[in-house]
Amino acid sequence: MVIGATGQIGRPTVDALVRDGWEVTAASRGGGRDEQWPQGVRAVRLDRADDAALAAVVGEDCDLVVDMVAHGPEHARQLTALAGRVGSAVVISTVSVYEDAEGRGFDTQGEPDGFPEYPVPIPETQRTVAPGESSYSTRKAALERELLAAGDALPTTLLRAGAVHGPHSALPRELYFVKRNLDGRGTRVLAHGGRSRFHPASVRNIAELVRLAAARPGSRVLNACDPQAPTVAEIGAAVDEVMGVEPRTVLLDGAPPADSVGSSPWSVPRPVVCDMTAAARELDYRPVVSYAESLPGTVDRLRAELAHRDWTEAFPRLASTYPDLFDYPAEDAWLRAR
Repeated sequence: MVIGATGQIGRPTVDALVRDGWEVTAASRGGGRDEQWPQGVRAVRLDRADDAALAAVVGEDCDLVVDMVAHGPEHARQLTALAGRVGSAVVISTVSVYEDAEGRGFDTQGEPDGFPEYPVPIPETQRTVAPGESSYSTRKAALERELLAAGDALPTTLLRAGAVHGPHSALPRELYFVKRNLDGRGTRVLAHGGRSRFHPASVRNIAELVRLAAARPGSRVLNACDPQAPTVAEIGAAVDEVMGVEPRTVLLDGAPPADSVGSSPWSVPRPVVCDMTAAARELDYRPVVSYAESLPGTVDRLRAELAHRDWTEAFPRLASTYPDLFDYPAEDAWLRAR
């Protein structure tokens, strides 16, 4: 059973499992289907907060539960309560659980010098934030701790995903470049010299990791990212190539002068790059797609979404997270002053 099957990671995961011979129940709040799924996929409506409904969908003998939406200790307890009825689990976590040697993590990045200084690359043995209820990161850490504590009662592979991307993303960071190109912006500004690296994770590569972990159950934590971690300038160039444009990029040393100038969704002062050797060692993982290879589908979807409505309507979560992505007057004023 795949929980959150119609989300951005769930869609390719269902497809990958079916192709590998699994009989899949696709559970989601709306109970919908992806048009590319085979007819044999059983789609069901599920309210994740309803423990009885979850148990009923799982049934008495489920070989595998894949959970895309678990994000706190209560969801871990939901899963561990099914031990004995479920063979194993694969659960999506996040790289934001990591903290550096000074105790800095994603939750401290808004503080002065609060952005973490991680090793490059980050191994799964890197320390993590204390589990708790205060943030997304601490709740994911609590989720991980409870599931790993279950051990052989419910062998669970936790996949720490990076900056997830794909055609059905509710947070398509690529829009930063795609919309500028569609709007005919001839110049863009990138802070930190365009060298920021925030490791992307294709939904197709995550789906491949789920498929491999499903065939090799175990209690483990693995990073889940693409084979490369391109810089933000390289990401922009890759988007430009797909769209056939050549805008000018102004590289700004140091931090953005304002939230609306030079600050992209990848603009971090220190690199966030994950080590993928453990996945290769434990699961024989080989990525199925590179970042550049994945871009045409994402760009096509963004074009289509923007054809008839404003970006804030098409992607409200992105607009809420990054409200100043397209403040063109501020950019133009900064460029004139420069």
